[in-house]
Amino acid sequence: MLRHMNETPENKPPEAEKSRSAPFDAINSDERDDSDQANFRPYALPSHIAGSGTLDRLVENARDYAKASTAENTNKAYAADWKHFARWCRAKGADPLPPSAQMIGLYLTDLAAPSNGSPALSVSTIDRRLSGLSWNYAQRGYALNRKDRHIATILAGIKRKHAHPPVQKEAIGPDDILAMVTALPYDLRGLRDRAILLIGYAGGLRRSEIVSLDMGKDDTPDSGGWIEILDGGVLLTLNAKTGWREVEIGRGSSEQTCPVHALEQWLHFAKIDFGPVFVRTSRDGKRALQNRLNDKHIARLIKQTITNSGIRSDLPEKERLALFSGHSLRAGLASSADVDERYVQKQLGHASAEMTRRYQRRRDRFRVNLTKAAGL
Repeated sequence: MLRHMNETPENKPPEAEKSRSAPFDAINSDERDDSDQANFRPYALPSHIAGSGTLDRLVENARDYAKASTAENTNKAYAADWKHFARWCRAKGADPLPPSAQMIGLYLTDLAAPSNGSPALSVSTIDRRLSGLSWNYAQRGYALNRKDRHIATILAGIKRKHAHPPVQKEAIGPDDILAMVTALPYDLRGLRDRAILLIGYAGGLRRSEIVSLDMGKDDTPDSGGWIEILDGGVLLTLNAKTGWREVEIGRGSSEQTCPVHALEQWLHFAKIDFGPVFVRTSRDGKRALQNRLNDKHIARLIKQTITNSGIRSDLPEKERLALFSGHSLRAGLASSADVDERYVQKQLGHASAEMTRRYQRRRDRFRVNLTKAAGL
């Protein structure tokens, strides 16, 4: 009943999945080294229409727009999801196309309780894998019904048996952020990193939003937004996860803690007036280079300054570092800004107040006492 599948460009595992898929390598040692989903092209001319230069350019543009419909990291994750599923199907002697609710149910089962001794995936990761498969099938012209009983009942059972409360990263509070920027040196690299932490904290920004900023609107093709420094603060215009939005970051109460002053200092001494706002520096930390920073630098910077400033030194270092990430800056603003929740929601760019509350660590807990309001 199962049939052997043809080789596809999606079947080579991503680096992150190699350990999980290692048993399959011996089975398919002769597979082709086509490792990028870029080889999968859902847009093409109908077979009955002759190609031309104009139409071919339109096809390429359509592919670019389709790729831009989701974030780059999302595209990478979805590509990895498909590659892993395709390899799993091949190892089982099945074909991933067309979609089979029964096979996908078995795949989810194997992710939750692996038969080869690999670590089980978390419920949230399994759910994300299923979303990736749904997206990939849609790009190939197939509809995957997540409500099919073979999928829905198994997924419900996995969630009921294995789900845990979400693990949230610790919020960086005002005292923490001050200790972190104090631990930075005052060379050019230190000025840059100080501006990154303060702007990221006061703006409630994502890592990708910080590093994608440009000085002007059309400075670079890979820009994710630009800045405008005004008397009252800095205005950020961001092409973010939820669409275009403006973020206002006001000036602080002192130069030592002011994110706008820190940004101005970095731009002045780095001599940046065009292109990316946050760029790499030379090894000695004294000269600004042209290359835009990678968002992974933000995560490393947070962990390094957490270590140097002694925050949560009551914990072993490994546990302490695991508590903090780039989201700790966003959670810090949401938890520390004692203003109407609507303003925090707008700053973070959330579509709902419920999402904003997920970022608030204990700030509004018991603020509304329904027990007393009910007369007890």
